[in-house]
Amino acid sequence: MRDIDELRELRDFTAGTPPLDDETRRRARARLFAAMAEPAPVVRPRRRPVLRIALTGAVAASVAAGVLVAVRDDGGTGRTATLPATSSPALRNVSAQTVLNGAAAYERKHEQTVSPQDDQFIYTREIIKETDQKTGATKSYVDENWRSVDDSQSSWVMELGKGWWSPPLEEDQHLWPPQDWDTLEKLPTDPEKLILRLVYGPDDKNHSLDEITETQWAGDIHRSLTALLKLVPVMPEGLRPAAYEALGMVPGVKVVPNQKDAKGRTGVAITYNDPRLPEGAKGFGGRFIFAPDTYRFLGFRDERDSGDGKNRKTYTQLSYLDTWAIVDKARQRP
Repeated sequence: MRDIDELRELRDFTAGTPPLDDETRRRARARLFAAMAEPAPVVRPRRRPVLRIALTGAVAASVAAGVLVAVRDDGGTGRTATLPATSSPALRNVSAQTVLNGAAAYERKHEQTVSPQDDQFIYTREIIKETDQKTGATKSYVDENWRSVDDSQSSWVMELGKGWWSPPLEEDQHLWPPQDWDTLEKLPTDPEKLILRLVYGPDDKNHSLDEITETQWAGDIHRSLTALLKLVPVMPEGLRPAAYEALGMVPGVKVVPNQKDAKGRTGVAITYNDPRLPEGAKGFGGRFIFAPDTYRFLGFRDERDSGDGKNRKTYTQLSYLDTWAIVDKARQRP
């Protein structure tokens, strides 16, 4: 009965309004499909071993979720996005899909083609500004990382100024997202195909987006895309734009205007409300902050907790990737 009432409300809501575009109709159809069907078992694709790097931002949440999260900056490319005129770009009333499609367009236009060799390392230099939410005390950190391209060598990783050697994963260890170049190159650069690959793995050609349940959107898809975008600092051409567009297709992704990044710039942020969580509970992934005029990626906003009970502290983390490069040895700076 509840479903019928909702359909009537939908009919009344759409009366007298312009027709929905194809993408909106597809997403509505997918949500209706999910509501009518029992949640399907989550089918996880076979994934090759990848490097365990936890840089900053929502580290505790990511470990609990089985996904490792790090912070990175975008390179980017694509078509320029046309924005509605308003007095304050950071306060424009735009949809999450508009922002993420704009970010994908910027990526496609500006991304750098990279072909690292298996025996090389990807160097990243990340800046983190962390503020105690209770006292307002702020600390800044510089984290430098050297990740083995094919994950065959030990990598040097840092978190909040502390570093250590991280050995390659064992043969039977599998984590998402992949960071070895060979596996990344095999991921689809079409957003719909990328989504299907995340849910169904190699069997993705036998499925469609209409079959995806709400649990799969929130779990397999949103978490996997967020981890991919946060943890992998350098991607094959076209993969990051596709990931942005795919993230914009996730029901529940929304815009938060007037957000400051680590450099004090005002932008628009993308975040996610997991429908499976109780009201007020924090979801996974933090916020992606974009420039409001070009949709260039500016950085991340996350939260981190430490301690227990009376000693528990919560920090706000603002971070961005200062630079990256391909180098021949670990601890070698470009």
